[in-house]
Amino acid sequence: MTGTGVLPSQSISALIGSGALSGAPAITPEQIQPASLDLRLGNVAYRVRASFLAGAGRSVAERLEEFEMHRIDLEGGAVLEKGCVYVVPLMERLALPEGIQAVANAKSSTGRLDLLTRAITDGGEEFDRIPAGYTGPLYAEICPRSFSVLVRPGMRLNQIRFRRGQAVLSDAELTALHAATGLVSGEAVISQGLGFSVDLKPAEGDLVGYRAKPHTGVIDLDRIGEYDPAEFWEEIRTRNGQIILDPGAFYILVSREAVHIPPDYAAEMAPYLAMVGEFRVHYAGFFDPGFGHAAAGGEGARGVLEVRCHEAPFVLEHGQIVGRLVYERMAERPAQLYGEGIASNYQGQGLKLSKHFRAR
Repeated sequence: MTGTGVLPSQSISALIGSGALSGAPAITPEQIQPASLDLRLGNVAYRVRASFLAGAGRSVAERLEEFEMHRIDLEGGAVLEKGCVYVVPLMERLALPEGIQAVANAKSSTGRLDLLTRAITDGGEEFDRIPAGYTGPLYAEICPRSFSVLVRPGMRLNQIRFRRGQAVLSDAELTALHAATGLVSGEAVISQGLGFSVDLKPAEGDLVGYRAKPHTGVIDLDRIGEYDPAEFWEEIRTRNGQIILDPGAFYILVSREAVHIPPDYAAEMAPYLAMVGEFRVHYAGFFDPGFGHAAAGGEGARGVLEVRCHEAPFVLEHGQIVGRLVYERMAERPAQLYGEGIASNYQGQGLKLSKHFRAR
């Protein structure tokens, strides 16, 4: 029995073996990550009038009867249109033991396409949060915000973590861990997590990020490294260490700091406080144990920032704090770390678009 904290890959395998986590078809070993499980899209998508939560005592199926506009067969591939909301039943379902809760999040490549993807459940009153003891199906709510996408059954757009108890590090514990392992290059800004800032003064050149173009073609999510970035993204360049964010626009930027996640810890990127400006960092997903860690093939990796501006144009300046990493203890060290013999697309990354685009 593992202790308090995020469950590692071997514990996820044990949940599958016990029937607490199941799939139809069966869950494959490739879905299991060091501290999470990739979730697969099912065979049908429901186009709905609006985003919704099931609510206490109600099922997602009941709410679909209320909000469904039409349904789309995903077999053979189907396009999810930009600006529309869809609900897709997932191939996995849960029968969580008491004491084991779950949290879901978009995978890195999903977030970098501005593809809003959230898990919903029967009786759920929060997105992406699944209480201990939950038994039932899982659904993904999908809203493409910048690009229309072509999807098929079995695609993995979001992932789920399991945890026993609460193991979030306090600021004092995080400070001690940084002193022992060096979690971030440069000075650590620690306040309800490890703060990170935006890099608008690159060591070479003046390319600091990308802004999604408003009118583009469809992205087939199975096509890796095939799309020309220029067809979907506008380069953002600056020489004075500042850019102006446009309301409603979506940006890919990069953190100034290189971070790493030690093997006995996991982290989640969280948005910074809204009071610092008219923007927020997109829900950017989980950071697995070993991300940026030297023993797992990394020398620190900078965090890619998925930024959307809100009501008014906003000046973003080099070194401004824009987000934070919340660290948690693992219940046990994973049998395999991020970057060790598994498909780890973003180990050692800098400013980088999703894996669907050709390197420039």
